[in-house]
Amino acid sequence: MVVAPHWLAAKAGAKILERGGNAIEALVAASAALSVLYPHFCGLGGDAVWLVADRTGSATVFLGIGQSAGIIPDLSVIPLRGPLSAMTTACLVDSWGQVLGYSHSQWQGRLSVAGLLDDAIALAQNGFDVSPSQEFWYRFRGSEVTQWPGFQEVFFQNGIQRQPTLARSLRALADHGVREFYEGELGARIASGLRAAGSPLTAADLASTRTLREQPLAQNYRDLTLLAPPPPTQGATTLAIMAILSSFELARLDPASAEFYHLLVEAVKQAFLDRPSIADPAFTDVNVARLLDARRLAAKARSINLDKAAPWPPPFKTGDTAFLAATDSAGRSAAMLQSLYFDWGSGVVAGDTGILWQNRGAAFSLDPASPNCIRAGKRPFYTLNPGIALKDGRPCLLYGTQGADGQPQTLALLLSLLIDHGLDPLAALSRPRFLLGRTFSDSRDSLKIEAHAGASLLAELADRGHQVGRIEPFSQLGGHAGIIRLRPDGTIIAAHDPRSDGGAIGL
Repeated sequence: MVVAPHWLAAKAGAKILERGGNAIEALVAASAALSVLYPHFCGLGGDAVWLVADRTGSATVFLGIGQSAGIIPDLSVIPLRGPLSAMTTACLVDSWGQVLGYSHSQWQGRLSVAGLLDDAIALAQNGFDVSPSQEFWYRFRGSEVTQWPGFQEVFFQNGIQRQPTLARSLRALADHGVREFYEGELGARIASGLRAAGSPLTAADLASTRTLREQPLAQNYRDLTLLAPPPPTQGATTLAIMAILSSFELARLDPASAEFYHLLVEAVKQAFLDRPSIADPAFTDVNVARLLDARRLAAKARSINLDKAAPWPPPFKTGDTAFLAATDSAGRSAAMLQSLYFDWGSGVVAGDTGILWQNRGAAFSLDPASPNCIRAGKRPFYTLNPGIALKDGRPCLLYGTQGADGQPQTLALLLSLLIDHGLDPLAALSRPRFLLGRTFSDSRDSLKIEAHAGASLLAELADRGHQVGRIEPFSQLGGHAGIIRLRPDGTIIAAHDPRSDGGAIGL
């Protein structure tokens, strides 16, 4: 089974499974195709976080996170768009090489990048129908895209999207391997294009970009073990929310009730209070044990008032991402998120490569006291946190979502619906979502609820003290999530978000 936010990306992955490839190989093919099909959310100029696990319970995280430039320009503010926001390297392509190396050594994989980019190259060269999601985000940024040099020549609001220069870059990777992106002729053209645009990144910065292999964090929830990536990602935040919720009998609550949503929101608040301490552990001592300390999280659960909302002044981070997952016939599973950070990233196209660069540097701080203060070679705080749940040591759920600050919130809702209430993936994905904090269209730190939750639920939450805002049903602000459920009898149920252009393809 493969899930992806565009059906053609899922199809690219399914082709690899049909050929006998494993879950990692399928997901690399899907990832490459999605990098073409969803340029507003992800691409070769972005990053990725991978979580893989097999039926023995062996699990590994690959942090394909680029680092900041070796020389940081003098900044009075952290730029959100433009050349100076393109201040971190892109690690997605290197992560392909790292996970395929793991596939070869651990999962008897046979395929290399050269055999996995065919669909991506064809899509870039021949073109595809612009997705409703791309059209939405192009239109949303209509007043800005005219200010991004070279952008409008490459990307369109509607019609057929062709990217011949990107096809050339993908062919270079197929011919010469993933390090061509960082150290080869393609890397030289990328560095030259970024330099010409005004980015502080250099060829040396690209050459020093490497994916980190780490052990996942783990948290028990009911009879499952939830896995998440470690810092600098916010995986610990998602696990902390679930640990707080484990103190409550959510299965006794109606999942369409105000009580259910109130409890989820309050657990999110408690966990988010600790999130500012998460940063690059190579530069900052991140006390993960404290973040996930059982007694401390139980105390947070006891502090929740079941009848009244706690005050909420959170920091705001925007962002858009793409979740993909796959599982193969041997039960080997891979979940990953790839991203340009904001929709359309920095807006900077790297010269003649067709590669749109991320603006992940916008997640840094200039406050010297902040754990996330910008430093040369540092990785920023990271929102991407795909998940895998184990039951009796075997993968049983693969899950993840787009949405920056919304990721832990959406995952908490989905996990409770899946685990506490036994919903199937599509039913869980179709339920109304909430988003606590500011969004593109609402600068208030309010609690946004999709309108199909019903007027009475919104009114009851307001009575509890929540500042409630209504957003449209199946809103793009609700994120694009995906789920694969592996049942003990060997059957697989999966779905991708009805808010996306994707789906699930099984064999």
